[in-house]
Amino acid sequence: MITLHGFAASNYYNLVKHLLLYKELPFQESLTYSGGDDWLSISPVGKVPAITTADGRHLSESSVICDFIEESYPAKPLYPADPGERAAIRQIMKIAELYLELPSRRLIPYAFSGKTAPKEIQTEVSKVLNRGVGAMQLLCKFSPWIAGDKMTLADIYVYYVNTIVNTFSASQLNRDILAEIPGMKAWTALMSESAIAQTVEADRVANMPNFMAYIKAQQPAPKA
Repeated sequence: MITLHGFAASNYYNLVKHLLLYKELPFQESLTYSGGDDWLSISPVGKVPAITTADGRHLSESSVICDFIEESYPAKPLYPADPGERAAIRQIMKIAELYLELPSRRLIPYAFSGKTAPKEIQTEVSKVLNRGVGAMQLLCKFSPWIAGDKMTLADIYVYYVNTIVNTFSASQLNRDILAEIPGMKAWTALMSESAIAQTVEADRVANMPNFMAYIKAQQPAPKA
């Protein structure tokens, strides 16, 4: 059985979890917020999520995990058979990660501390987001799925990438990124209607108080 390591407040953890549920694969969850040598033996750079495969192999990085699951469990495929079409799906996933999610992630520390990001940070983040928005406008079809008439791994991947984009660009930049990509808001609503997405979301909400307590405990105590 696969073991999924991490925590339900993590969007990358949730996209792997969604994939496992979609594939109807048996798996168990191991709650960890990272840290310690034992964790590094599972996830070499200390990130979540990671998985332990049925044969005891440890894998980290969400895109790597997703490809492993797709290739190892080909039932209910989420990649097209054609290599070019598969590459097009991966292109959408990579652009969403590099040009939407990662720049938005720079805003998280300010949001968690109740502060507004400095103007120079907002400007830098917005420039990268603009490139991502432009690329997604060109690549996404939303007919009804992100790459056409069939659901692919890009749908699951981008849906969870967007949770960071939507939350922190809205609060820190006063900007609705998803609305800037025609069709994405309706597609997001479609994705959120699935029973799997609702299960994952309920688990995320349940984990948030514990996760926030963990974050608070990591912050340095105020100086006397």
